[in-house]
Amino acid sequence: MTDVREEEVVSIDLLKRKMAEFSKERDWDQFHSPRNLLLALVGEVGELSEIFQWKGEVPKGLPDWKEEEKVHLGEELSDVLLYLVRLSDICGVDLGQAALRKLQLNALKYPVGISNGSSKKYNTYNNNNNSTDPATI
Repeated sequence: MTDVREEEVVSIDLLKRKMAEFSKERDWDQFHSPRNLLLALVGEVGELSEIFQWKGEVPKGLPDWKEEEKVHLGEELSDVLLYLVRLSDICGVDLGQAALRKLQLNALKYPVGISNGSSKKYNTYNNNNNSTDPATI
């Protein structure tokens, strides 16, 4: 596996290719079923959660965190991302396109004029424009 240059743009497609190469080199494709990848992802989300456990709310940028804590956070976030990218690849889902579509759907569910500054769920708004029918996008 080749190293990523620091200035290289990291895309979902690049991560997908790197994960496929990593898995193939180790003969791990046999273990990468959707179920196994999902369970690994859930485990990594648990490890990510442990980092924040008992800290209460923390400010953006984590100004009071030690550098090694931020490095550890980056590692756990990366584990979650990499398993998610691998799962989407194994399932044949274009994660980038799916994410863009989901943003469009969320924009319909949470119109700026109604949801601005509110944390309420979309179904609490009294509007007729919260359809998630893909044909309306």
